[in-house]
Amino acid sequence: MSETAIRIGTRGSVLALAQATTVAEAVAKVSGRAAEIVTVATEGDHSTASLASLGGTGVFASALRESLIAGGCDLVVHSFKDLPTAPYPGLRIGAVPRREDARDALCGREGAILDDLEPGSRVGTGSPRRAAQLRGRRPDIEVVDIRGNVDTRLSRVTDGDLDAVVLAAAGLGRLGRLDAVTEFFELGRWATAPAQGALALEVRESSPSSLSTVLSALDHTSSRLSALAERAVLARLEAGCAAPIGASAVVDGEMLFLTATVYAVDGTESLTSSHALVIEGSAAERALLPAELGDRVGDELLRLGAAELAPLGAGS
Repeated sequence: MSETAIRIGTRGSVLALAQATTVAEAVAKVSGRAAEIVTVATEGDHSTASLASLGGTGVFASALRESLIAGGCDLVVHSFKDLPTAPYPGLRIGAVPRREDARDALCGREGAILDDLEPGSRVGTGSPRRAAQLRGRRPDIEVVDIRGNVDTRLSRVTDGDLDAVVLAAAGLGRLGRLDAVTEFFELGRWATAPAQGALALEVRESSPSSLSTVLSALDHTSSRLSALAERAVLARLEAGCAAPIGASAVVDGEMLFLTATVYAVDGTESLTSSHALVIEGSAAERALLPAELGDRVGDELLRLGAAELAPLGAGS
């Protein structure tokens, strides 16, 4: 690679640009070269339809990947949870930087928390998983399907249209909007989207070794292992974005722990599985651990009846 600027592809939303800017600063620091941000419009950015009806999280990734394959940029920054689990020919995940807060957060009007909302309160989310969790914990509230960026969603609370919205703590933090949070949902009781809070830096398989060296310096091993294990559950269940599934993995010492929950759409039932593996062996063997752990958890969920409980088999 010549000493030209490293071009970093991203969606054009405020949150995506904030994420890409953080990555660009890190890339420039490690490489000693300039980093240039290249914005790419995606179907998910200009459509107002629900994410599920658009065909899943891939609507945010496909245009970025096409630009990368075509040479329009040198790497792309994804919210890892927005990537389909199936590999993309010619591309690979070059790095998973240190993960941010994986929790969901409630942003309620006048400091409200979920348990204190009045019956009939309107709570907004665009996630089937969050909707199921809300209905399971508060069947007396109205869950409203919403789209739009973080500021748009928060404005619906301040304008009085909604009583609260549920958003990812990581996104709020990256935008400097944690002041809007009235309640954080703890992961032990409220599982979040697989790989929530993590970024994925995707590159061409043919990328030069100089770029691979830069990305290796940005990769955070524990974040990569935990995010990949959570995503492996989705892959095993063949679950798309319409499936209400939460997962949480953590590295503790030499152990990788993974818990995943499948919810009924109406929130009335759920199934949970937890397993762990020792992190050992060669680098190549360790790289296989997330998939093995995800398969174990996914297999148990299927044995427990997950396919009858939630819409699975749609792919992702």
